Amino acid sequence: HMVHIYVSDVIDAPVDRVWAILRDFNGLPHYHPTLFARSEIEGGKTADTVGCIRSFHTVDGGHLREELLSLSDRDHSCVYRILESPLPVTGYVSGCKLRAVTEGDHTLIEWWAEWETDPGSDEAVTIGLVRDDTFLGIFRSLKSMLAG
Repeated sequence: HMVHIYVSDVIDAPVDRVWAILRDFNGLPHYHPTLFARSEIEGGKTADTVGCIRSFHTVDGGHLREELLSLSDRDHSCVYRILESPLPVTGYVSGCKLRAVTEGDHTLIEWWAEWETDPGSDEAVTIGLVRDDTFLGIFRSLKSMLAG
């Protein structure tokens, strides 16, 4: 069956400051360094080119490749899909969106993902890795980066 995840939070910084960090498809080691060690865009493309592929590594040595499917500076959103990863998932697509919270100049950050879990694997473990370790970890990291 299809797994759907949605998480959101509010970051105490203007949307343009948050988007300046998140729009870099090659930036995972910068904004989530506790989980991701290094990243490169394949084939010499820029990190905001739709269709570009990021090849990146987790701090524990896992390797992933993901393709940027859409990027909108107007909507402060991006969507991407996994091409290769250690996760037991098929058809993984994910995206994030930022919205301006005008009162107080905050940012609503939303992140979602959907996939089919491979048969015989522990779905709860995979959900935890994606939702808690990755998405909520990114929220925590962005909050500390942008504090003050």
